[in-house]
Amino acid sequence: MDIKKRILQLRKEVQYHNDKYYNQDEPEISDYEYDKLSLELRRLEQENPQYADSNSPTKKVGGGNKRELRKVEHDVPIISLQDVFAKEEVYSFVDKMKIELNNPKFIVEKKIDGLTVVLRYYNGQLKEAITRGDGVIGESVYENVLEISSIPSIIPTSLPYLEVRGEIYMTNENFEKVNKLQEETGGKQYKNARNLAAGTLRQLDSSIVKERNLDIFVFNLEVSEGKSFNSHSETLNWLEEQGFKVSPDFDICESANEVWACIEQIGENRWKLPYPIDGAVVKVDDLNQRKMLGMTSKVPRWAAAFKYPPEQKETLLKDIIIQVGRTGRLSPLAILEPVRLAGTTVSRATLHNQDFIDSKDIQIGDTIVVQKAGDIIPEVIGSIKEKRPKDAKRYVIPNFCPICGAETIREDDGAHTKCTNPNCDAQAIRSIIYFVSKDAMNIEGFGPSSVEALMKDGYVKDIADIYYIKNYREELIEKGIVGKEKSVDNLINAIEKSKDNDIDRLITGLGIKNVGKQSAKVLANNFLSMDELAKADYDSLIVLPDFGDTIVKDLIKYFHEERYHTLIAKMKEVGVNTNSKASETKKDNRFEGKTFVITGTLPTLKRDEAAAIIESFGGKVSGSVSKKTSYVVAGEEAGSKLTKAESLGIQIISEEQLNNMIK
Repeated sequence: MDIKKRILQLRKEVQYHNDKYYNQDEPEISDYEYDKLSLELRRLEQENPQYADSNSPTKKVGGGNKRELRKVEHDVPIISLQDVFAKEEVYSFVDKMKIELNNPKFIVEKKIDGLTVVLRYYNGQLKEAITRGDGVIGESVYENVLEISSIPSIIPTSLPYLEVRGEIYMTNENFEKVNKLQEETGGKQYKNARNLAAGTLRQLDSSIVKERNLDIFVFNLEVSEGKSFNSHSETLNWLEEQGFKVSPDFDICESANEVWACIEQIGENRWKLPYPIDGAVVKVDDLNQRKMLGMTSKVPRWAAAFKYPPEQKETLLKDIIIQVGRTGRLSPLAILEPVRLAGTTVSRATLHNQDFIDSKDIQIGDTIVVQKAGDIIPEVIGSIKEKRPKDAKRYVIPNFCPICGAETIREDDGAHTKCTNPNCDAQAIRSIIYFVSKDAMNIEGFGPSSVEALMKDGYVKDIADIYYIKNYREELIEKGIVGKEKSVDNLINAIEKSKDNDIDRLITGLGIKNVGKQSAKVLANNFLSMDELAKADYDSLIVLPDFGDTIVKDLIKYFHEERYHTLIAKMKEVGVNTNSKASETKKDNRFEGKTFVITGTLPTLKRDEAAAIIESFGGKVSGSVSKKTSYVVAGEEAGSKLTKAESLGIQIISEEQLNNMIK
């Protein structure tokens, strides 16, 4: 194994998942999987100090800070805990504490899966609330926590200064209520309660916080001027007397056996709890003993967090059906005997493609093992051959589309199967759902159920038909297909509003193979209109940043199809914008021929804002560093891109220097 290459790869992965978890509130992997990556990186860096890098994510805690919220420095830095994953590691931790301390006692608490917040009280009154941020500087969410009923604004004991730390979370019941409302209004479905709680607490509109009924468990007393305590359990009991909700059902233990029994019990009841947890925490109870132990450079020596592996269950694979996506790809879907998994009932799981089914040797009728990737997405681990019935059937994806009956073909990558009929109903439904989605034309309130209802009744057959719905207003109100008068008018208004979008959203919404949001922005910045883009040849497209042979050929093929010209003509007829606003508003071309890469957290600009500035001056923004890169704009926590830029000798500039370049 190439150690240096593995370290660089791990840094990139950990930094990516840090951003998804702390800044975007959309983690893609479970804490268990993340911690495994992080621990491997720490171990390799310790064993290979020649590859040390001050920008490594192991040198930092948490995420960055969102620009819109006021930054506040922490009095007591928020640090991570050392993670353990096995019984032996728990026993080792407890035994080590017993060697170093005199008859230590341990507190075992549930590790609530939410967003850490620090509450500051002056003379008994709540005056500030701060998120974790990067562990040193967080964001003020004071106005929002005032809307959380379980956080007392005044406490009975009026200390000069009190600082407590807790975890703000959303109950499973409230999470399901919010998602149900989102479904009814055609909004985005949230992946889990932790993401939603974190995103809600960072809202700039406090009324949203009140609507969503967030809650808190306080798990630590940080500062208490004028009052002293001997143990952690004593602080929790006192905090409860002050009106705080504290760590639920914590236990005091004296032996490793007792500690492990508590961890096992929490694990057994994990999915029955009304709130989400992502582990158990073991802490030395005596506060003076904690001071004696102190800290390493990264974690306190007196605590450890046990991370539970993803819950796995056995269930029966009853059938395999095919779903057809908007690009025509056939995806096999496992129909399962319903099983309770990670807090919800699972009855379906993707099987990806034929190669996946064959490699796992999965057959209809098998007993299979399932888990949730990141505690979110159901996935099949494999089949249990010993339990296979005699009448089990091997499944092969059909050579015809189950929706329209057209012939299917293997795609160029050889892994996936695709329907050859561009007019397939299943493709049409998913294409329209994608077209109206937030990532594309962003037509608010136009959810999948509305799309399917309008298609079923013949009002919509393709994406252009959306803009003709207003002609049937009275019929739609009478039939109640998408709701009553107000719902119909809201939908029509949202559709009309989308006509004014810049063409990058239109290009995205067309669903051209291999063309996503970023590629669409590049096209909108380099062509004056859809007409000009449709006439573009290979040579004018291949020079665009990050455009390779495959994407260019896909674009040319799409714009030569008669279907595109029919769609665009219908949209022009009703006034959908087909001219590039970015090209119209271009100030000058001082960055023409220059390619920028933006990395890290900039002081005042979001990445897309910085990219828009660069593109407005004729520059190009790329997602990766290469020899063709002219400048790297680097902010805080810049990771592997900065390292690569330094190794290639590429000029690195700050946000301030970028601003100076455009003055």
